[in-house]
Amino acid sequence: MVADGIESAVEQTLTRLRSLDAQPPPSTAPADPAAPRTLADLYRDHRMRLVRLAVLLVDDPSTAEDVVQEAFAGLHRHWTGLRDEAAAVGYLRTAVVNGSRSVLRRRRTAREYVPPHQVNARSAESLAMLSAEHQAVVDALATLPPRQREVLVLRYYGGLSEAEIAEATGISRGTVKSTASRALDAVSHVLRPGASGRGTPGRGSAP
Repeated sequence: MVADGIESAVEQTLTRLRSLDAQPPPSTAPADPAAPRTLADLYRDHRMRLVRLAVLLVDDPSTAEDVVQEAFAGLHRHWTGLRDEAAAVGYLRTAVVNGSRSVLRRRRTAREYVPPHQVNARSAESLAMLSAEHQAVVDALATLPPRQREVLVLRYYGGLSEAEIAEATGISRGTVKSTASRALDAVSHVLRPGASGRGTPGRGSAP
């Protein structure tokens, strides 16, 4: 059984990142709420969070940028067939998850792949504002199998419900729930005192 402190640590870390990434650049002018939403509006409002989502999934900002660009290119091709902004954002999330999976599949075929661990300026700024405990959680997430990482990132960074995660990942709600439990167990193991020299952040450690 996963201690409450592990889930709390993951939630606090990814919620903190989400709040940092949601802050618009100083030069961004507020949108007119009365104007019809355009593809450019969605790009401005959602791009940064989608890039962070992809970074958390593929551990490479430049690749994450490519994944998100391709997702928006696909949205442009399907723009007339989407009902509203919610449908468009749902399309983008699914495209980012699928694009990230494709990247990870290609990586497995490369025998000597070494993650570059580079960050662009915005990503570096967000990560630099995290505490050491939050940094440890981000590092632990990077050790998870892709599906487990997807579920936790979509839940706590994306703020999605189990139903929305199931739609974005193409798995059942029951599988979402069981995958999240296994993922939190795995994070607990990584963050347990004595594992990689790190202790468990949050209110307690897993038994």
